[in-house]
Amino acid sequence: MLPDIGAAFGPYTYIVSELVFGAFALWLLVRADALPRAGKTILVLYPLAYVWDWYTLTIGVFAIPLRTGIELIGIPLEEHIFIVVVPALVLGIHENLHHR
Repeated sequence: MLPDIGAAFGPYTYIVSELVFGAFALWLLVRADALPRAGKTILVLYPLAYVWDWYTLTIGVFAIPLRTGIELIGIPLEEHIFIVVVPALVLGIHENLHHR
């Protein structure tokens, strides 16, 4: 049985989990000396990911119950963070696997 962190963090559960994984992604990118390159990739990817996220939320593909309720430009704050953290984590792992 998995621990219920939602009981501890309530509406901040999603953002807390993103900050934890985001810190790990940042560490990986710094460790691989890849932060500037990853930042450029994430900036280019962001608009596409935003549209995808906005669309799927708008049509009801998924709901996010344990969030702050803060929305920016049509999507939850947590989703903006997610759009940055996921590619940062992927790029951080990739750079550490292939760093010379």
